[in-house]
Amino acid sequence: MRISLASDSLDGVAPILVSEIEARGHTVTAYGAVADDRADWAWCCSRAALDVVSGVADQAVVCCWTGTGASIAANKVRGVRAALCVDAATAEGARRWNDANVLALSLRLTSTPLLGEILDAWFAGSVSPEETDVANIAYLSEIEN
Repeated sequence: MRISLASDSLDGVAPILVSEIEARGHTVTAYGAVADDRADWAWCCSRAALDVVSGVADQAVVCCWTGTGASIAANKVRGVRAALCVDAATAEGARRWNDANVLALSLRLTSTPLLGEILDAWFAGSVSPEETDVANIAYLSEIEN
């Protein structure tokens, strides 16, 4: 998959994100501090999210100290469903029930072992075919319009 990655700093796991994503067989386009680019969270995280809706990327990973600003910036982009995930179960659920297409991470909370668990769950996740789950995702598009 093509993954756009954005981080507003090089704190915590940020320096290893590119290699961790690539190690799982994905190609990475980086923004912000991980690309020596404009690193303000609103700019770099929305840029990664825009890649998803424009088709440049299949999914994105966005990060900031708490993960909150990164998820807010990404969710401002129409068509993005960014989920702030602090563990593997949340990442797996976000993919399954919410069809999340942007993973938001807290650089403060995410340790290296936890990062591996979250990324594995996220990339292994698939969208639920259950009628109620599909209807919820469809309704989100109606709300945006």
